Amino acid sequence: MEIETEKKTVSKNIKDVYEFVIDLQNFEQLMPDSIDKFEVLDSDTFLFALKGMPQIVLKRKNQQPYNKLVLGAASEKLPFTLSVDIGSKNDNETEVKLSFEGEFNSMMAMMIKTPITNFMNALSDNLSKI
Repeated sequence: MEIETEKKTVSKNIKDVYEFVIDLQNFEQLMPDSIDKFEVLDSDTFLFALKGMPQIVLKRKNQQPYNKLVLGAASEKLPFTLSVDIGSKNDNETEVKLSFEGEFNSMMAMMIKTPITNFMNALSDNLSKI
């Protein structure tokens, strides 16, 4: 299953946006209003829970300076990645797109597609406001 957000423009240069997203503590600011819990476990890992949903632990999997951050599920039970793709629009504007990729059976995919899409859109909207 793959989900992508539309590209959003952030009124900051590419370096500032990249440095913001690689500091995992900043993801607390990007979370939707329905956040129930957020905790940074170490420099590469954080957990969060939305109201009525189980906790999810994300771990930094890869990063490419100024262009990309890839987070993945710490648990192998539900393998997925969340990628932040960053591109320079001009000196003071940056485009950001979020991508979700996961391997789920069709029943699970049907159940989680809408909540994940809403979550990704909230992250993207909040990122455009930093």
